[in-house]
Amino acid sequence: MKILQIITSLKIGGAEHVVVHLVKLLRQRGHEVDVAVFNGDETTFMHELEATGCKIYKLGSGFYDLRYIPRLRKIMKEYDIIHTHNSSPQLFAAIANIRLGKKLVTTEHSTNNRKREHPMFSFIDRWMYRRYDRTVTISKIAEEKLCQYLGLGANAPLRSRILTINNGVDVESFFHAEPLAQLAHEGKFVTVMVAGFREAKDQDTVIRAMALLPEEYELWLVGDGVRRPELETLIRTQKVESRVKLLGIRADVPQILKSADVTIMSSHWEGLSLSNIEGMSSGKPFIASNVNGLKEVTDGYGVLFPHADAEALAGIIRQLHDSPAYYQEVADRCYLRAMQFDIQKMVGEYEQVYSSL
Repeated sequence: MKILQIITSLKIGGAEHVVVHLVKLLRQRGHEVDVAVFNGDETTFMHELEATGCKIYKLGSGFYDLRYIPRLRKIMKEYDIIHTHNSSPQLFAAIANIRLGKKLVTTEHSTNNRKREHPMFSFIDRWMYRRYDRTVTISKIAEEKLCQYLGLGANAPLRSRILTINNGVDVESFFHAEPLAQLAHEGKFVTVMVAGFREAKDQDTVIRAMALLPEEYELWLVGDGVRRPELETLIRTQKVESRVKLLGIRADVPQILKSADVTIMSSHWEGLSLSNIEGMSSGKPFIASNVNGLKEVTDGYGVLFPHADAEALAGIIRQLHDSPAYYQEVADRCYLRAMQFDIQKMVGEYEQVYSSL
């Protein structure tokens, strides 16, 4: 099959991660898979794909340029399956496909989308999703939220074209990663969170939890984004500058997770967090806030804490530090859970969707 993936950019993120792995593994399975990006800035992910022979169509530098629609239409003519990710590619590809007749697939990567809060988008979205042959959500809760937003009953025709495929990661590459010597932390008990500094994420609660713990506890935050100034201010006001390290955007996440003692994802909402599964894959205990998109994967395996409750979180981290037996029990459960979200399973399910069309 000839498959075109369309996404806003190839910067670091959950949707981008899915696209990169889909492209690489589908190409290994003999399919011709290329990518169109709205923002063509050079990135590590882009170079990684180009090394496989994947063609990258760079449409521009913004996300909502109407000139992308005729450009997409021209590119889409060469492919059997068009698979979109993120809001603007979803809409623009649907418009470009009018009277073109290509098979369309899209993936919803979150349980929440700010545009759903505005009534003006409701009509547009109902039109758009009807143009897709399959809409994939990355968790059951994301599927329920989408159907609720679109007002779809159990017997609605469009409902039969919506399904869930859980995101996946290369579990073994995380489990067998080598710790980084430069991040050695003898005498420190380190919690690490890998996430963009953006609205959905709640690094604030983890920072406040650090302030409630003694000096031997340390936090690493991997990522960057628009909320960085707010987080830097909070670190100062909580007086934990010496114990919270901002490691920036990194390409060696498996090694960083392996270097820490505990992995965490603190969020306000999620679709299905790849960092959740990556953390579980590392062989370390995983802690998550009890919100949609995290609790479904974590409950019964890792440890959940009430949303935005820094005191409860601090207590969990302390318990993992104080009880080696409990620490190992949680770590073992997390690894078993991660194996249910292996990347090969995800790619195989997408391949079945494409073949069915």
